Amino acid sequence: MAEKENLPKVKSIFVYPIKSCRGISLSHAPLASTGFRWDRQWLVVNSKGRACTQRVDPKLALVEVELPNDAFLVGWKPNKSSYLVIRAPGMDELKVSLCRPPQTCDGVSVWEWSGSALDEGEDASKWFTNYLGKPSRLVRFNEESEMRPVDPTYAPGFRVLFSDGYPFLLVSQESLDSLNELLEEPVPINRFRPNILVEGCEPFSEDLWKEVKIENLTFHGVKLCARCKIPTINQENAVSASEPTKTLMKFRSGKMLHPSRKGQGQVYFGQNMICHDLHVGNEKIIKLGDSLCVIKMFASYDDTLT
Repeated sequence: MAEKENLPKVKSIFVYPIKSCRGISLSHAPLASTGFRWDRQWLVVNSKGRACTQRVDPKLALVEVELPNDAFLVGWKPNKSSYLVIRAPGMDELKVSLCRPPQTCDGVSVWEWSGSALDEGEDASKWFTNYLGKPSRLVRFNEESEMRPVDPTYAPGFRVLFSDGYPFLLVSQESLDSLNELLEEPVPINRFRPNILVEGCEPFSEDLWKEVKIENLTFHGVKLCARCKIPTINQENAVSASEPTKTLMKFRSGKMLHPSRKGQGQVYFGQNMICHDLHVGNEKIIKLGDSLCVIKMFASYDDTLT
């Protein structure tokens, strides 16, 4: 086994409290079975209850969120003075109580899932309606009554809140560096919205990580992350262009990575992961500088997509 000082390390940790809005960079983060605490706990929906994302509403990229520093301590519970603070250009600051709201909203949908969610009220609705220019509401996942399972083909028994697919997304700095060497204008990691950024490995080596340990927690790679339109959206100004997807298509497409499989028109960047060591009432954390040790590797790209 490699010496600990030579192992890859956790460089950055990100959570995205409101789906498709800006993330928060952390020094440490508590984990739940659905992902990092607070990750994709909230969702903006349109008048039909469907998820609003940057794919259709790129202005969401400019929405900043802030949580109390204590919200990332193990065992922390919100009180009446605990708020999610939301800011955006040209908008007054919005404060949303972290205490459970009393009202619910039925008919909320994210991709294949539909159910009810907790409704954050009229002030939040007016704020997002004004900002996006269409009827909108802010809702919170109701973990007491709802469950959103991930694709059982890849991770049976696991679930998420409002994430697209899986509890964790891991990317390496070396993969980003390798991509940026091919681009006229380098892109930052926020284009890819990972939860965990590691450094100290070969570019794209995370593609084949089947089982890794981050300190004492065991993560399993379950599926390469197929990328949507969002990496082409500049997260500083919400303007979309062709890169980096245009370049990724040349060496990170399904046609290049697994020519005998379906999904050849997709581009892949990052590894979707689950963590097996999380149990209710036994909260764990990971922190910057934690070592990552590779335990098992996939034999080929075909294995990462089966």
